[in-house]
Amino acid sequence: MLKTYLKIAIRNIRRNVVYSTINIVGLAIGIACVILIAFYLIDEWKYDQFFKDVDRVYQVNLNGNFDGTEFITANSPPTVGPALATAFPEIESYTRIYRPGNTVVRYEAKDTESYFTENRIFGVDSNFLQVFNYEMIAGDSKTCLQNPHSIVITEEMAKKYFGGKEPMGQTLLLGNNKTPCAVTGILKDIPGTSSFEFDFLTPIVAYPAVKQFSWSWVWLQVNTYVKLRDNFPNDQQAIAKLEAGFPAMVKQQAATAFKRIGQPMDEFLKKGGKWDFQLQPMSEVHLHSREIAGRITNLGDIKYSYIFSAIALFIILLACVNFMNLSTAQASKRAKEVGIRKVLGSVKGQLIKQFLTEAMLYSFLSTIIGVLLVALALKPFEQLAGKSIDFSTFFTNGIWIFVIGLSVLIGLLAGSYPAFYLSAFKPVAVLKNQQSSKLNTGTKFIRNGLVVLQFTVSTVLIICTMVVFLQLRFTQNKNLGWSRDNLMVISNSNRLGESEETFRQQLTQLPGVVSASISTSIPTKDNFGDYYEPERTASEEETVKGISLNSFMVDEYFVPALQINLLEGRNFSPDFSDSTSVILNEAAVKQIGWKDPVGKFMSYPGNNNQRFQVIGVAKDFNIESIRYSVAPFALFHVASQTYQLSTSYTIVRLRADEMENTIGKIKSKWTVFSADSPFDYAFLDNEYQAQYRAEERMGAVFTLFTALSLFIACLGLFGLSAYTAERRTKEIGIRKVLGATASGVVALLSKEFAKLVLLSVIAAFPIAWWAMNKWLEDFAFRINISWWIFVTAAFTALTIALITVSYQSIKAAIMNPVKSLRME
Repeated sequence: MLKTYLKIAIRNIRRNVVYSTINIVGLAIGIACVILIAFYLIDEWKYDQFFKDVDRVYQVNLNGNFDGTEFITANSPPTVGPALATAFPEIESYTRIYRPGNTVVRYEAKDTESYFTENRIFGVDSNFLQVFNYEMIAGDSKTCLQNPHSIVITEEMAKKYFGGKEPMGQTLLLGNNKTPCAVTGILKDIPGTSSFEFDFLTPIVAYPAVKQFSWSWVWLQVNTYVKLRDNFPNDQQAIAKLEAGFPAMVKQQAATAFKRIGQPMDEFLKKGGKWDFQLQPMSEVHLHSREIAGRITNLGDIKYSYIFSAIALFIILLACVNFMNLSTAQASKRAKEVGIRKVLGSVKGQLIKQFLTEAMLYSFLSTIIGVLLVALALKPFEQLAGKSIDFSTFFTNGIWIFVIGLSVLIGLLAGSYPAFYLSAFKPVAVLKNQQSSKLNTGTKFIRNGLVVLQFTVSTVLIICTMVVFLQLRFTQNKNLGWSRDNLMVISNSNRLGESEETFRQQLTQLPGVVSASISTSIPTKDNFGDYYEPERTASEEETVKGISLNSFMVDEYFVPALQINLLEGRNFSPDFSDSTSVILNEAAVKQIGWKDPVGKFMSYPGNNNQRFQVIGVAKDFNIESIRYSVAPFALFHVASQTYQLSTSYTIVRLRADEMENTIGKIKSKWTVFSADSPFDYAFLDNEYQAQYRAEERMGAVFTLFTALSLFIACLGLFGLSAYTAERRTKEIGIRKVLGATASGVVALLSKEFAKLVLLSVIAAFPIAWWAMNKWLEDFAFRINISWWIFVTAAFTALTIALITVSYQSIKAAIMNPVKSLRME
């Protein structure tokens, strides 16, 4: 019987080539989209799952409130790991990560010398590779990081520095001091599904800064991870109970550290301060850390997983709708077939099986073509989504089972309505043509509803794509409070030592250089944050007692080089002794409560109560992504030495017409000052744009799937318009005989579909508005969703629909009416 069903199904496919092609192509594209999105989602969900005990490893986050500034961060003080492990027996061990920033790594041998600036270096505790069991090619994970002068490298770095030589036991020189470190381990290259991205591991004890602040509970410069014991009931309730004991431990352990910075713990908590540590499962770090500040850069966003899952559902739904639409559209043609089969003895169950077999055949053919499309499109999709996906994932992660199940589900879903609908026809009524009118009315209502659904989804995607790209354009054009045009940054110029200022001065003498400055950091990079105390005056009792300030230490050329606008006071100047001066931004002044800030003082308890006088107020400027509002910020002069950092940047503003030539001259100058150190530079505009890579990729993926959804919807519309034109052939012939023009006939046939598309865009407006407002909530600075976006989307959807319909409409309109009437 199945063989008979298949023969009839193949015969029907051949008989209706146009409709069959539309069904198969639409379903194939839909299935290909679902598979590609499945690849994307599986890659996202696989992050960190390769660790042996990932379910017992937790990241320690800090939920804090410091003088009214609330934050959640993965950055933690170096003390919290040892304190937690000591106070809570449930914690088996802890390990920490410290990122020292850009470091020059050298390899010197008799026959060769190579050096590179590396920024993927971790300082870690000696048990790091026991907690996070990355695959080792050589070395012992238990002992390879015990010596302070050891280093573990990846396979890629071993090839980069040593070529074909044996790396184990070789010596690499780190930093300006050329600290020798022996290679004690080699790791297999870090998987792309690791939240940690590094090339070198060094012992954390080798970094003086970590040792210097080993007492501190507010120096948030490390990441801490704890591993729970095997016998711990690792569930949400047990974790909450464990976390409940943290505040008492912190209050006891951190009291001395808080008093040392001028914030007695009891007083800090009494006025609403919060310093709560929380445990986040390592398995959730990649997808659930968008609201958590930190130094791990390889993070995703669970929102995008939800969005792409919804897109996959919508696209496959559109493809199924096409099938159902075209099947019901042809119901009148197949009604007589059903009637004859019933007269000859076919029962309803046999007819249902026949129609479902046809649907299954369509679905399986579409699945095969869809898989082939995925194989062809995978590489371009990888580049678009920023992923590295192997096609073998199709077979190794159960996707093939999912696809087969999806194919069966699509066949059942797409074929169920036609099967049950057509098989219910009464044979006598059909053969006497008594059910034709009822049939056409019923199927028309269903078809129209499905068309509205299709274009509602497509219009929502059009609006979402437009909003994403408009927000990206807004980020590119927003006035940040500083100018990023032609701004070149030379990284880690502190490696020049005492010659750094001389180097800067010589750069300013180059004709292509407008200005040059030295700073401990730059916008888009890490900044130093700490607690400061504004000094009250008798006339200003409303000022806060303390404030958390992020800051850079800069020279007097920084403000003009970045073209920062000073609203009050003056800039740093060589005519003054500015080692005890500070420039605040508007946000800091507002939070402190000063009405006339210039001339006021504040102190820094963290460095022997240093006292600074406010000499200027800068207009608020963004140093972070515009996802975040402008925080209180300060500029200190480099002469203040208020804190010690290992980084330094030389910022150079270039003339636009001489950039390439000037860069060559700057490199030559660098070589004179530091011939054995790499010349590393970037343009600040590119660094700024890099913050929005995730949104750019989302916009590109949105565009792709929006185009595909429109294509699928238009395929269905094309088929329906062909059916409508065919069904109304006699009517069109009569109208033309009675004097109707071709344009009038085209308008007649197009009007019905235009109404449906207009109805769909009206339905799409509130859905798209709600979805995009939720997405824009992630940005402190964002666009307004204007009315013209919806009008443009509606016009686009309507235009595309009319173009699709016009071919069949024009074809029917220009047909010879005599021929049309003869065909009937």
